[in-house]
Amino acid sequence: MQKKLLFIVNPVAGKKKIKNYLLDVLDIFAHEGYASTVMVTGRRGDATRFAALGGEYDLVVCSGGDGTLNEVISGLLKNNVNVPLGYIPCGSTNDFASSMGISSDPRVCAKSMINATPLPLDIGSFNNKYFTYIASFGAFTAASYSAPQDVKNFWGPIAYLFEGIKDLQSIKPYRVKVVSEGNVFENDYVFGAVANTTKFGGIVRFKDELVSLNDGLFEVLLVKMPKTIVDLNAIISALSSNKFDKKHFDFFKSSKLTVSPSESIAWSLDGEYVHPKDDIEIENLHSVIEFCK
Repeated sequence: MQKKLLFIVNPVAGKKKIKNYLLDVLDIFAHEGYASTVMVTGRRGDATRFAALGGEYDLVVCSGGDGTLNEVISGLLKNNVNVPLGYIPCGSTNDFASSMGISSDPRVCAKSMINATPLPLDIGSFNNKYFTYIASFGAFTAASYSAPQDVKNFWGPIAYLFEGIKDLQSIKPYRVKVVSEGNVFENDYVFGAVANTTKFGGIVRFKDELVSLNDGLFEVLLVKMPKTIVDLNAIISALSSNKFDKKHFDFFKSSKLTVSPSESIAWSLDGEYVHPKDDIEIENLHSVIEFCK
């Protein structure tokens, strides 16, 4: 019996447009016994709506950037669709794909996922939304949603870096209280990240041994407000060396936490802007996605 595959495509994401490889990828799927249905996104929310139909298929594959992947995963989880998911990254930074060791060649991706044993993957719950690999606020965060798509496509991680530098020049602290499994962290933070990835924003990278993508735990990094230029330089150096001293950082692992800012602040979920008005409940949904890579 022929298997069915739902292929959700964002045609404008990134430099490497999937349309240049579409026929090759579909041919690979066909040779592996899949009849493919292609759905092309035209605006935000389309990928979520399309993924809701995934229960009718044997495999769901999406092609686009991290935001497209986020929408597809949201559509699967919101509609209780339990179908393996494959990802062909074509975004501007592809932090998640890099963490997963996914090839940048769409044809290699297609061949690999077809023969892969699905891996369980943790997903983050953020109030009534989901994130695949990072929820963040503060410096660097605005870059992920303020840089225009054509700028992201052309410059890639450099666009994020320039936006991050602008944030640091007008650095603003946020008074935030974080409660995690009986522990309380409260300070003036310039950046916070709840992550399930080894790298994000094209700037910050965790050592591979610090991170497991399906251990039921997030890596939580809170950067304290620097008091001097020396502090600021120390923070920048620590972000590249992964030496998170207690003077400048709060760093810990957590499966569930509550974030209570003293004022309403903007967040980024996988590079997409959100502005919650209430306290934020973040929970690790352990191994809820079967991922093929």
